[in-house]
Amino acid sequence: MVCSINDAAVLSNGVRMPWLGLGVWQARNGEEVINAVKWAIEAGYRSVDTAAAYGNEEGVGIAVKGSGIPREELFITTKLRNANQGYEPALKAFEKSRKMLGLDYIDLYLIHWPVKQKYVDSWKALIKLYNDGLVRAIGVSNFHIHHLEDIINETGVVPMVNQVELHPWLSQKPLIEFCKANKIQIEAYSPLMRGRFKEIPLLTEIGEKYGKTAAQVVLRWDLQNGVVIIPKSVKKHRIVENAGIFNFELTAEDMERIDELNQNHRFLPDPDNINF
Repeated sequence: MVCSINDAAVLSNGVRMPWLGLGVWQARNGEEVINAVKWAIEAGYRSVDTAAAYGNEEGVGIAVKGSGIPREELFITTKLRNANQGYEPALKAFEKSRKMLGLDYIDLYLIHWPVKQKYVDSWKALIKLYNDGLVRAIGVSNFHIHHLEDIINETGVVPMVNQVELHPWLSQKPLIEFCKANKIQIEAYSPLMRGRFKEIPLLTEIGEKYGKTAAQVVLRWDLQNGVVIIPKSVKKHRIVENAGIFNFELTAEDMERIDELNQNHRFLPDPDNINF
């Protein structure tokens, strides 16, 4: 049972990745993202997830540097943007992200989306970065099973993480099973469905039983499914609330009731049909 904000998933290479992190998608660079990261770290978070495409790596780096927390206690993720995919472009893009963050190394570097004809070469670049010791773990984002099979078959190197859209309306059970079988840690973005969880009475009903909010129920459901979570917020009270998920446990029946909400509904594009 995950029972503390200090608990961590252990990746296939032995690196510890906190179960809870702060997502900063759409957080404006500067004061907004700096404050969000500051508040998260004050609340006990030790993981922050950004991306080159978010345009806020610089602000994340400023907040990390000013946190007073030893670098080795923090877990910083960023991602390779689509426009920079390919072998050489990926290597250059990584260096730019590293400098924007102001860090000597990145804890987790991900391919943001499976850009056709490029994601295999991008993966080869990430392998080099890992072998060179510039990143502690490498992985992918928005990869279906067939994308994962492509890069594994081509390189023999299995991603350590696959970060995907995952929530009660998109439970991704087949992908979770594939990743578990291959020791790939699943990480959920948009776990709170862009706020749409509020439309599901069942979640509020379950929450009342535990003295928890509907949002906390969803996040706990993820944890009990073995999924790392990075709920996004720039509001201090929400950041703190999202961390209040380690002192209760959903029953097997409640887990099943939430599982049954699945509709295979995506808020973002299907990774097989991206044009950005």
